[in-house]
Amino acid sequence: MEIFLKRWFCSLVLLNILPLCYCLDNGLALSPPMGWLAWQRFRCNTDCENDPKHCISERLFMEMADLMVSEGYAKAGYNLISLDDCWLDKKRGSDGRLRPDPLRFPSGIRALSNYIHSRGLRFGIYEDFGNYTCAGYPGILNHMELDAQTFADWQVDYVKLDGCYSFPSQMDKGYPEFGYFLNRTERPMIYSCSWPFYQLINKMEPDYKSISNTCHLWRNFEDIQDSWQSVTSIIDYYGDNQDTLIPLAGPGHWNDPDMLIIGNFGLSYEQSRAQMCMWAIMASPLLMSVDLRTIRPEFKAILQNSEIIAVNQDPLGVQGRRIYKKQGVEIWTKPVLPMNGKKFSWAVVVLNRRVDGTPSQVTVPLRELGLDSEEGYHVRELNDHKDIGFLSKDQAIRVDVNPSGVVMLKCTIQRVPPFTP
Repeated sequence: MEIFLKRWFCSLVLLNILPLCYCLDNGLALSPPMGWLAWQRFRCNTDCENDPKHCISERLFMEMADLMVSEGYAKAGYNLISLDDCWLDKKRGSDGRLRPDPLRFPSGIRALSNYIHSRGLRFGIYEDFGNYTCAGYPGILNHMELDAQTFADWQVDYVKLDGCYSFPSQMDKGYPEFGYFLNRTERPMIYSCSWPFYQLINKMEPDYKSISNTCHLWRNFEDIQDSWQSVTSIIDYYGDNQDTLIPLAGPGHWNDPDMLIIGNFGLSYEQSRAQMCMWAIMASPLLMSVDLRTIRPEFKAILQNSEIIAVNQDPLGVQGRRIYKKQGVEIWTKPVLPMNGKKFSWAVVVLNRRVDGTPSQVTVPLRELGLDSEEGYHVRELNDHKDIGFLSKDQAIRVDVNPSGVVMLKCTIQRVPPFTP
């Protein structure tokens, strides 16, 4: 399959490539957050009597924290362990404060926070802007200042604020208000918002300038499910809406397509590599939701691929763009460091959405990708860590891409060799 891309891509100028700066400028989340969240894999399992290994409890989070360190995830950059829904007691305490379920979290949240911090990790918590969380536990409405201070007292580093049981019309005021109270505590906390998603499903136009001034990351599409169809629907949303979403992303403020489901039940090996590469090139938060006690080695290797993680964490912080979509094949590109003058290095993903049983051979001239440096590029395949070698701007990349699979390349710009008399 020969692919030739329209020349318009090459005419993008620097201002169109680099993100606008709407950032919440407090020095947090300067690269996409990385860590582990409970929800996708463990949901709201509160039956610790019959299922103690998988229920939402302090034991679960302590075990995941231990494995994050001992199994190399922390070294790879995953530095957050976060609660999700169903950690709470059904009622607030007599002092009005939130409190955890006493049977499942007998040591209390501050003790759990201390344990996770002792492992060199950050601690995250979940709440909801409404009267109740999505699972029916107490929300923050009418308790914003108290709850923000409670989180600070518990030494929380990351707050995920959902939007069930609330009015989307009140979110433009409510989410910034809670952010204000978080900042007033003087405890540095990354703020993850569901604000735009609830407005979009209610046919409202989100105020993304306010959102990106308030939140470090935000959800704008449906919850991910454990299936390839769910992953591809998210990829489609980000590609179809990229002209709106790309300018919003950058250091301190990120679009969040939801958790990595690699190592669970719904994705094949090829599909798992595809999700990892797509989340990396989209500059997405890398938030695993998997049982680290039972994950198979090949999926662990995908999650810990240092070269792909480096693309995701690239300091430019540019969200990748879909530049080609035809006959089941997509090409996405993302400018990355190093630069040579005003020209970038590039990460390139070739995604094969076809399922007809045989790999697709894709040939792409470098010029059609926007790679037009006179000095050429060193090209490396990142999934299998293989050097392809030097290519000039007049040459083409040729790859075989498996069905529902991906090839990810880094094209590192070369510098002018020093003059030798």
